[in-house]
Amino acid sequence: MRAIEIDGKGGPEVLKLVERPMPEPGPGEVRIRIAAAGVNGADLAQRRGVYPPPDGASDLPGLEVAGTIDALGDGVAGFAEGDRVCALLTGGGYAQYCTVPAGQVLVLPENIDMIVGAGLIETLATVWANVFEAGRLKAGETLLVHGGTSGIGTTAIQLAKLFGARVFATCGSAEKAERCLVLGADRAINYRTENFAEVVKSEVKGVDVILDIIGGPYLDGNIRSLARGGRLVFIAFNGGRTGELDIARVMMNGLTVTGSTLRSRPVAEKARLIAAVQKEVWPLLASGAFSPVIDSSYRLEEAAEAHRYLETSNHIGKVVLTV
Repeated sequence: MRAIEIDGKGGPEVLKLVERPMPEPGPGEVRIRIAAAGVNGADLAQRRGVYPPPDGASDLPGLEVAGTIDALGDGVAGFAEGDRVCALLTGGGYAQYCTVPAGQVLVLPENIDMIVGAGLIETLATVWANVFEAGRLKAGETLLVHGGTSGIGTTAIQLAKLFGARVFATCGSAEKAERCLVLGADRAINYRTENFAEVVKSEVKGVDVILDIIGGPYLDGNIRSLARGGRLVFIAFNGGRTGELDIARVMMNGLTVTGSTLRSRPVAEKARLIAAVQKEVWPLLASGAFSPVIDSSYRLEEAAEAHRYLETSNHIGKVVLTV
């Protein structure tokens, strides 16, 4: 089968089109004939050599796919060959075929095509795990999302509004600010012209949950932006991994600072999380209440171009590879 492997570490040029053996599903796994694969920040980090795959995972990039089941491993129930599905992977999505534990697979609603389906599951699982589980966001509370027009951001804005929260989102241009508002944000903050912490304090006196992908440079502003009992959740550190923390403010306001990764979670925990997404979000997806945002698609052999584009941060929503 054709696949994209990472030949060394470095820029997009290290992504190479190669031939790999067809994977065979083990017990409890399915094999998917991939139609499209999502491109994520984790793929870029792996390519740069700063986010290696967990032990036992495929060395190929790609953490989410959509396609058709074409083989079932022993003990798999609830799926059939030919099912249109999306899947959360630990790696291996930049290819024509992949294998994955059945608990990390969901059948796509009829109204969702493969390109949209490829950009769904990693983002939804991340938002559900970090905004609604770790962040404990409830109806009537306020969420601040950094990177509001990223795949994570566009998903977090919509789901938070659908579950009754008020949403603030940061972004880097007037065009992106407008898109955040269209998606449901109550306030879009252009970080190039406004200080997000000052805006939050002037408009709501503090937010309940912050979903952060920047890291160190935003740490102090995040802490100052939280209301009493607020929760700060890190899912990336694109701006740096260290920052100065005002411990007294954390203590006096009863704040929680936490974070997580998704890729390294055990299979059973991923299956639990995917089941929660199916229960809570799949009806919204099927009804059209939640609409994934796809920026663009590239052919599998254009993976390097897709990475170059993602690194410009000009995208709004997800970037996808078609196979």
